[in-house]
Amino acid sequence: MKASRIVAVGLVVGAVAWVASGHLMPHESAESRAAIRAESGDRKPFRVAVAEVKVVPHARKLTLSGRTEADKKVTITARTGGVLSEMRVRRGQHVKKGDIIAVLSDDAREAQVAQATALFNQRKAELEARRKLIEGGMMPKLEAVNLESQFKAAEAALAAAVAERERGVLRAPWDGIITNHSEVGGASLAMQGAPVAQMVALDPMLAVVEVSERRLRGLKVGDQAEVRLVTGQKATGRIRYIAPSASETTRTYRVDVEIKNPDGAIPDGISAEVSIPMAPVPAARVPRSALTFSSSGDLGVRVVNGGTKVDFVPISVVEDDQGHMWVAGIPDGAQVIVQGQDFVREGQQVVAVPAEVAVGSAR
Repeated sequence: MKASRIVAVGLVVGAVAWVASGHLMPHESAESRAAIRAESGDRKPFRVAVAEVKVVPHARKLTLSGRTEADKKVTITARTGGVLSEMRVRRGQHVKKGDIIAVLSDDAREAQVAQATALFNQRKAELEARRKLIEGGMMPKLEAVNLESQFKAAEAALAAAVAERERGVLRAPWDGIITNHSEVGGASLAMQGAPVAQMVALDPMLAVVEVSERRLRGLKVGDQAEVRLVTGQKATGRIRYIAPSASETTRTYRVDVEIKNPDGAIPDGISAEVSIPMAPVPAARVPRSALTFSSSGDLGVRVVNGGTKVDFVPISVVEDDQGHMWVAGIPDGAQVIVQGQDFVREGQQVVAVPAEVAVGSAR
């Protein structure tokens, strides 16, 4: 029993020592081994590929997703009661300002106009006849004031009757396209305020986007913008409106870009991508793959200073340009490591070669 206990204790101690060795003696990664080999005396300095960067004024673009929106939309409603007797447009038809859209027929309005016309003519004739008698001294001059008053009242009544008849004729308020309308027949009694037709104006067209408060700075009315539709169409416009207050739900600001659309080729309500050029800022163009993180978690690039020493430069991203990045923070003319940056560390001595030469140990 004593011998078996000694064996068991020995096995336990050995297992504990084997497990602890993984924590007390951490394994080295490929990157750390490459860095240690590069620093050891029996190896030559590690070779990295570098590219010289230039800091230039870069006009970045603010790209946002949005939608197109017709500049004007209206629902044409009946301004009086009556029967929808004529619909003179069809869905999709282009109309000009003042074109007749529909006619509401009501015999009572015609009768009112006829009655008002007759009374107007009567008052006019009476005024002209009695004015001669007054001028001849056969009637008192005070009678002229009464006749003038009756004539003006008849004239106003006629104007009101004609206006009421005109309310039965619905006209286009501006140039546009009919998108929907009621049908003649069936339930054709149109009450005052009932919708009769709908129309939109497609020229100009608006591209509407929402801009966060952080990106709002630098935008101003009149700035040029490029619009790309989901259909592949491209157009150029200018900022017409920037909301002075944010949306209560999204905390973003509405921005309208006006686009010329004389032929109506750009439809209403389609997805669009709007690119707005911003003020130029000093930036350098580097490959996306050159970006790395420091040991403290900062985003940046590794550069070679003095021709041999590795250093880390933190950067801020100005614009993402697919395969390349425009960044700020890199000194002009810096030798940025574009290959091998993940196998070296700050302060290490390296051999810098042009980017087109393969990466490896110096020979």
